[in-house]
Amino acid sequence: MKFIIDTVDLEEIKDAVEHMPIVGVTSNPSIVKRTSPENFFDHMRAIRSIIGKERSLHVQVISKDCETIVKEAHRILEEIDDQVYVKVPVSYEGMKAIKILKAEGIHVTATAVYDLMQAYMALAAGADYIAPYVNRIGNLGSDPMELINELSSRIVMDGYNTKIVAASFKGVQQVRDSFNYGAHAITAPVDVLKTIFKNPSIEKAVDDFNSDWYAMYGEGTGICDL
Repeated sequence: MKFIIDTVDLEEIKDAVEHMPIVGVTSNPSIVKRTSPENFFDHMRAIRSIIGKERSLHVQVISKDCETIVKEAHRILEEIDDQVYVKVPVSYEGMKAIKILKAEGIHVTATAVYDLMQAYMALAAGADYIAPYVNRIGNLGSDPMELINELSSRIVMDGYNTKIVAASFKGVQQVRDSFNYGAHAITAPVDVLKTIFKNPSIEKAVDDFNSDWYAMYGEGTGICDL
């Protein structure tokens, strides 16, 4: 069970990594646009500096044809490092590129997955991660949890090492369901993950504990003051 974050905001990444068990960062052109770094590769290297090599960094190509996708993948690895997971949309040309990149030993995250057969194609091509778009699949009238469950079962049945990284979330319930239906990881905006801790009952419990403590030892007297 892995928590990954959808952001390239450096301060947001620092905060999330300090507070939560974050194991990676994902990006795509839309996520990058929100921060609009002046120098893309300098910014990606700054992210790597924050998260270290022990966490995964997923960077997406932008081209539609296989030849240019492969060139972009090589450039990404040259500019950042060879541990980056190159995100490739599972289109017809994208599939061709995924096969080439995996033959070269490059880490690949197959993204923009809306259909189980798309996922099966990426699985058979050896993608390291497959990213079904949970909220978008639901908006189109299909069941993203059925897709995750069936894909998870196929991975186990056939002995693949591929991991499901569920993506595209609007709320914590979708995150929870994705894990429960078999996703190995999720990648979500930091704000979505922070809502986990915005339950007023948590704050009340802490306040009640503190009140009982201070009633015994005096207001403002903490454990370190004893």
